[in-house]
Order: sequence, then structure tokens, then C-alpha cells
Amino acid sequence: METTNTYLALDFGGTKLLVGELSDKGQVLNLKKYDTGYVDQLQALEIIITAVDDYMATIGWATGKKPASMGIGLIGRVDNDNGVWCQIDPKRNLSVELAAILSEKYGMPCFIDNDVKSAAKAEKWIGHGVGTDHFIYLNIGTGIASASVINGKVVRGGHNNAGEVGHTSVGVNTGVQCGCGRMDCVELIASGMGFDKQARLLHAKYTTQLALPETNPVNVRDIYQLAQQGDQLCMHLAEQASRAIAYLIMNLVRVTDPELVVLGGGIVSDVFMFQKVQEKLNHTTIRFVKKGIVLTSLDPNFAGLIGAGAVAMNL
Repeated sequence: METTNTYLALDFGGTKLLVGELSDKGQVLNLKKYDTGYVDQLQALEIIITAVDDYMATIGWATGKKPASMGIGLIGRVDNDNGVWCQIDPKRNLSVELAAILSEKYGMPCFIDNDVKSAAKAEKWIGHGVGTDHFIYLNIGTGIASASVINGKVVRGGHNNAGEVGHTSVGVNTGVQCGCGRMDCVELIASGMGFDKQARLLHAKYTTQLALPETNPVNVRDIYQLAQQGDQLCMHLAEQASRAIAYLIMNLVRVTDPELVVLGGGIVSDVFMFQKVQEKLNHTTIRFVKKGIVLTSLDPNFAGLIGAGAVAMNL
């Protein structure tokens, strides 16, 4: 069947921006990658406009006609209803009416949302969440955040800040204080930056072959590989991280009673870590998660873009 509409999708992250066009079935028709970096919202707006202009000039529309709408998945806090990008983080908290600006410039409706909430929309559109009105999407990558879908709707909270579950203490004691003021937040243990922090703190206490880069974070894939070879430090890091993730999942399950939990992000997508997490889940706690605790089926290279496509469709 011929595609009826296409949608312009933008996945804006901390290091890159993907601009692409999707069919109404979620197929990525075209895409192009652009660099981002550490920027505020106004600088990001310039990057987005420059990228879209370049995309139109060098790639063009897949069907020869303008997409029905555009959607953007963004890092930080986003007011989806009003199209406002509220902040990237507490230090970059300019409030930008991004959707209205881009809608006027490109002559098409524009919708924006947080990247993790966008991913949850993608799951409900064409992923494991199809036909499921109660599920949790949990992203474990550089940081940790979640999106809860209840009665078919993404939970946003009073200030569009729901889902910042990386700032949750999960009973895994490391003695590290988080910037939020509490001890042992799960993000400091099981995210990409958490693995890096823990590896540097514990490196001298264990026999290990793990190298500590001077400028870049520790490669978590190296940790997994060395752990499977019996490296003492890496075994400890993987064990405490998998326990922290499992405990976080069980905490979230108790709060929203989902039918399904979908895991995304590079940290947990590795089979080694996923299996270790599964081993630590208590059957009684997760007995009502009838559709399982599963890894996302969406291609990690395009998941953010598909999420932005779901945002463009205003799902």
C-alpha cells in the first residue's frame, strides 16, 4: 500500500541530531546525521534550523511533497501540550517556544516531547507496547529515565518532570552522594556515567585489567567482556549494576502496576546484563507483569527517530 503521509522527525541528543522522514507505518525513509554538543536551547534552535534547511536542500522529501507534520524528541524537560522546551538541565533552563517557532518557519504543524517519553510513544505505535495501555519504558544509557503509560497516556506530572527515576535509591550501598543530595542513586551505579564513576572509585581496590581513559568515560562493553573473563573489578561493577536495575524495575512495578516493562538504552541491551537483571527479579513482585520485562524491539540506531515520528503524529 502506498504511503499516505510522511512525517519529518528530529532526534536531538547530547552529541548528535538525526533528521529523517518516516512513513505513517514507522518506516525510516531517509535520514541524515548532524553534530550537536554541549549547547543551550537557543544554540540548539540554530542547529536544528541549519540541519533542517540542509536536509531539505541535500536530501529532499521522499515523496516529493511536504511532510504532514514534524516532531522532535529532545533531551530535558518538555511541555508537550504547549510546545515549549523548558530546560535541558538545571544549568540550561531557557524556556523556548520551539514548536511554534519551527511550525511558522516551515509551514507545517510541529510537536515536541522529551526523548524518553518519545521512545515510549514509539513503543506504543509500532513496538512491544502496541495494544497495551499500561506499561513502563525504562531507558538506561548515559543516564536513567523512564516513561509510564497509564490508561494509554504518558504520565507527565505537574511540571512535565515525571520519570526522572535515576534519582531513586535502590538499596545498593556504594557510599556515593548524588547531586540531588541523597546517597546511592541508581544513576550513579548503573548508567553509563555511573559505571564510569564506580570504576574510578573502586579501581585500586580490585585486581583488574580495565583501563581508565583520561578524557573519555569507561567503555561499558569492556566491563561486560572482562566480567565474563573473571575480572574482579568488572564482575563487581556488573553485579551491583544489575542488582540496582532489577531493584529499580521492581520499585516502578509496585508504583504503577504495568502489564509490560520495556527496557531500552545501551547499558541494558547487552544480553549479558539483561540476563543478570532477570536473575534478580522477584517472581512475586513481577507476577502481574503478564506481558513480560523485555528489551525493546526497535532498532537502537533509529529508535529516537521513530519516537520523534510518533511525536509528529501527535500520538
